[in-house]
Amino acid sequence: MTQSPRDERDYFERIYTVVEQVPWGKVATYGDIATLVGDGCDARVVGHALGALGARSATVPWQRIINRTGGISLTGHGQRERLEEEGVAFDDRGNARMDAHHWSGPSEEWARANGFQTLPRTAEKPASAQLRLF
Repeated sequence: MTQSPRDERDYFERIYTVVEQVPWGKVATYGDIATLVGDGCDARVVGHALGALGARSATVPWQRIINRTGGISLTGHGQRERLEEEGVAFDDRGNARMDAHHWSGPSEEWARANGFQTLPRTAEKPASAQLRLF
């Protein structure tokens, strides 16, 4: 017998727990949060969960979750202003400076202790590697 698909609301509390870990002055993407939650969660579900916060929006730092290019997905909710108050800088296109403010995820210890995944570590290229191309 196959198990029926999970209702996306089953993920909401886990999503809120991860979002609460994003520190002041940092941002994460919807996809980052979905990766950390794991178990079939996707970026769309994260968006739905944040849209369903209601009164909890006062305690869950929803404004720190942005799209993968650093863009603000919500308009008219003061998201950019809240992020700027936290020191998050934006580029000329209005995207958050991911190079300076992208959260690398929780510690491996926290993730393991709380039943979450970790974000894949990306190898950073030294600045000089780009300059050697010219």
